[in-house]
Amino acid sequence: MEAVLFNRSRIQPRVAILKPLSAAIAIGTGGPFGAEGPIIQTGGAIGSLIGQVLHTTASERKVLLACGAAAGMSATFSTPIAGVILAIELLLFEFKSRSFIPLVIASTLAAAVHMQLLGIGPMFQVAPMNFDIPRALPFYALLGVICGLAAAGFSKALYWVEDQFEKLPVDEVWWPAIGGLGLGVIGYFVPRVLGVGYDTIGDILNANLGLKLLIVLALAKSVALMVSLGAGTSGGLLAPMFLSSAALGGVFAISINKLVPGAALSAGAFALVAMGAVFGAASRATFSFIIFAFEITRDYNSVLPLMLVCVIADGIAILLMPKTSIMTEKLTRRGLRIHQEFEPDILQQFWVADMMEKQVPTLHADMRVGEVAERVSRHEPEFARHHGFVLVDETGRLEGVITRHDVYHALQADPLGEMTVLEAGNRSPVIAYPDESLHDAVARMVGNDIGRLPVVARDDPRHIVGYVERRSIMAARLYRHREEHELETGWLGRPRKQALSQ
Repeated sequence: MEAVLFNRSRIQPRVAILKPLSAAIAIGTGGPFGAEGPIIQTGGAIGSLIGQVLHTTASERKVLLACGAAAGMSATFSTPIAGVILAIELLLFEFKSRSFIPLVIASTLAAAVHMQLLGIGPMFQVAPMNFDIPRALPFYALLGVICGLAAAGFSKALYWVEDQFEKLPVDEVWWPAIGGLGLGVIGYFVPRVLGVGYDTIGDILNANLGLKLLIVLALAKSVALMVSLGAGTSGGLLAPMFLSSAALGGVFAISINKLVPGAALSAGAFALVAMGAVFGAASRATFSFIIFAFEITRDYNSVLPLMLVCVIADGIAILLMPKTSIMTEKLTRRGLRIHQEFEPDILQQFWVADMMEKQVPTLHADMRVGEVAERVSRHEPEFARHHGFVLVDETGRLEGVITRHDVYHALQADPLGEMTVLEAGNRSPVIAYPDESLHDAVARMVGNDIGRLPVVARDDPRHIVGYVERRSIMAARLYRHREEHELETGWLGRPRKQALSQ
């Protein structure tokens, strides 16, 4: 994520080599990690390296990085749809054809390789589950609240543990040893927390474990993961968080069955739903993990409870951690601002004709620069309001543009101001058309480092129809702001003048 947002999608080659190596050592020695995180990072690094070898733009390199990451997830779990959506939610922050098409191709090919090497079935072989819709919906809603609390709680606890390691009076090179010691103690008493834990996840989803063991697993795996990550050990979050959250879902279902006569909830079903909800809420990739939890079992009946539990959990996590997530907290602490939500560019939704000024500030092309300077110094309203002017001939047709900056430079070269504004200005101005998007016009402004454009007819580039400048951009942004914050009169309510606070 940092490479995409702040490093133009450039990842160092050593990441593609050292990340899988360090993860293999950590997991092979009993670390409570998953391999999928490093695999996704390695895939992204390979995509970035390909983009650096080839002649690409930063945007194209970002797509290649995302394709590698999506392929890594798809190859690991055989979840091609979730791989695509995860790349969009956590890496690209956009939904465009230029990125969606290659993402789908990469994820599909990776899933095909997984199927060829490991088989066609879902990752976890589970018995048919009874999701008991709609009777169990209130219980799923309650589970969503608990999962949201768990997601926020785990995120905060993880970084609290990191803070405690930083306070230790020893060099950080010893942190992994201390973390390994703590992991060894936990693993001695609860061996199931060691390693990736896919077999244990399968047992939880098949409701093969009792209440006491599920409670122990949920707590022990979480603590082991926090201690190991806090110590600086490399590894993936997905599998261990899936295990602890699946155990949480199982604990919830079994507890409700004991407390509510006749509840008869499926521990496996609630474990599956919690597995997607906790990590989705913690990472702000809710949609990805709704699809992910469905794809790993391929049970369509899971979709409704997954949707409900995941969005409730996400809402709770946002209330408790409104500005960060488990994926962005470390970057935020380093002073980097991460905005994970994305929406269509409001500038794409307006034509230039919608926002242009019809009253164009014009000057006759033969006016002297000295006269313009004099009228500016007198603060005449027309000259005080605008920093740029459109130059026209006797018939009102476009000749060029001039800015106050141009006038200043002309007076330096000609203190008497005898030069005409056409001579001092730009005779080949950048223009806009009324039937193009405001986004395109703004891109032209930025590309040419100018703040205003004359708008001309498409079929007659000297026929002036309007004028667009920076305030037009602000007007479009203001329109979006009002859409989001201004209250309107409802059918049944009285007019309300106040606006929602930001």
